[in-house]
Amino acid sequence: MHITTNSLDHHGIVCGIFDELEIGSIIDEVLPKIGQHKLAHSTVIKAMILNCLGFTDSRLYLYSQYFENLPVERLLGPGVSASDLTDDVLGRTLDKIYEADPTQLFMKLSMSMMEVVNLKVIQLHCDDTNFSVHGDYEPEDGSSAIELTYGHAKDKRYDLKRFSMGMITNQYGMPLFTQAYSGNSSDKETIVEAMKRLKENIDFLDDVYFIADSSLYSEDNVKALKDMKWITRVPSTLNLCKELLTSDFEFKQGEDPRYLFYETMVEYGGIEQKWVVVHSKEMHKRKDITFEKKIKKILKKAQKELKELKQIDFACEEDARAALERWKKENPYCLLETVDISTVSKREKGKRGRPKKGEKLVTHYVVDAKAIKNEELALHEMKYHGRFIIGSSDLNLDAEEMLEKYKNQSKVEKGFRFIKDKSFRVSEVYLKKPERIEALSMIMVLTLMVYSVAEWKLREKLKETGESIPNQVKKQTQKPTLKWVFMLMKGITEVEVKKKSKAKIQIANLDEIKEKLIRLMGKSCEKYYF
Repeated sequence: MHITTNSLDHHGIVCGIFDELEIGSIIDEVLPKIGQHKLAHSTVIKAMILNCLGFTDSRLYLYSQYFENLPVERLLGPGVSASDLTDDVLGRTLDKIYEADPTQLFMKLSMSMMEVVNLKVIQLHCDDTNFSVHGDYEPEDGSSAIELTYGHAKDKRYDLKRFSMGMITNQYGMPLFTQAYSGNSSDKETIVEAMKRLKENIDFLDDVYFIADSSLYSEDNVKALKDMKWITRVPSTLNLCKELLTSDFEFKQGEDPRYLFYETMVEYGGIEQKWVVVHSKEMHKRKDITFEKKIKKILKKAQKELKELKQIDFACEEDARAALERWKKENPYCLLETVDISTVSKREKGKRGRPKKGEKLVTHYVVDAKAIKNEELALHEMKYHGRFIIGSSDLNLDAEEMLEKYKNQSKVEKGFRFIKDKSFRVSEVYLKKPERIEALSMIMVLTLMVYSVAEWKLREKLKETGESIPNQVKKQTQKPTLKWVFMLMKGITEVEVKKKSKAKIQIANLDEIKEKLIRLMGKSCEKYYF
């Protein structure tokens, strides 16, 4: 008798959602298997997503090792083994994705996803970020691929080249669009480009809002978006914005007691729009604490500079007073409590010791002053803490609703945090050419799609059935994260018992919670466990 075990864990859920979203059939349609290759591109992409959602330290481009202890045939199909999943197989699939246009392929997949989940899209959240990678990635002549370049690195890895990624999600954080850009691309340009390309390829209802952070807001972009409904944060660097942020208004209390609102109509870029000055009480408190720490540092530095100033011998009183004025101008948060300019007589040429009788002395002017905090200026500035401005092309949009929609921008930001999870280890990936980087970035966002749909589906089922599962502190919840669910699924094992010429396969370590989760995820997931 011979017994072998393989870890099934949460992988059946990943495969079930992959199947339910019909990702495999669309991939096979766009990237048909041609030639003598054993694995279809859909199988390779499914394997990559399984690897990405393993939450291990297994690098993406060495993912064959990841499958050595998994039930590969159960997950990927009869006849497939871990040894089939090589770097060459991965590279071939990435090349085919690039040839098909990763962005166009992803939009085809997202359209299918929207039909399956049957959700009305009311918000489109847009953002971008950048990723660092190892390798030189020198551009080839005539290549239309992205350029990996040095520049502003959000991960502080200025020693590595990088590429940018744009993404648009719906109100639930499910990605509908992704595109890779060169590392030196301007987010003000790419974000509008992404919005337009998505709108050209997918039909949305007229009441859908495009939502983005302040990188969207510029005169050219506002003009370019004249046919769309948008909501964005207005940059505080604009003169009109600065004025509104430090003006006294009669704010209106929102239904949420944490917020106050002031609404006004403005014209910018030739487009009339509504601006809402939002005062957040919680932000005000946080800003006050940060401001106090900042003032302490400023005062300490200013006092040090004043101490150095007091040690200088000035040739005349005017020079001493001019130095004090410069100090005051450079330190507006400080006041001089006492100021005294006095004279001292010293020997010529820096000679030390007691002057000789009749020796000529030189008169110098020295400053004696004490610095204190400028309480009036500090209090005046603190008065306007906690304010920011959001704008919209919809003049009839209620201020509180505008804020609520903008706050949902965290969905796309959360998506980027997911993709930047250390389990992906993108910076360590070296794929030889930029084309494969573009393809890989699409796979990363496709992984997010599978994850976000699975999480949404489970939460909806828990709400619908009234059931719940224990969270990390053993309390019941109907809003678990999928990553926690994956932890709960840990330990499920495929056991194969071979006795002579007969083999029997069964699933071990299922318990009540695991079975509940599988049942809630539906038949597409059940088939991998039962």
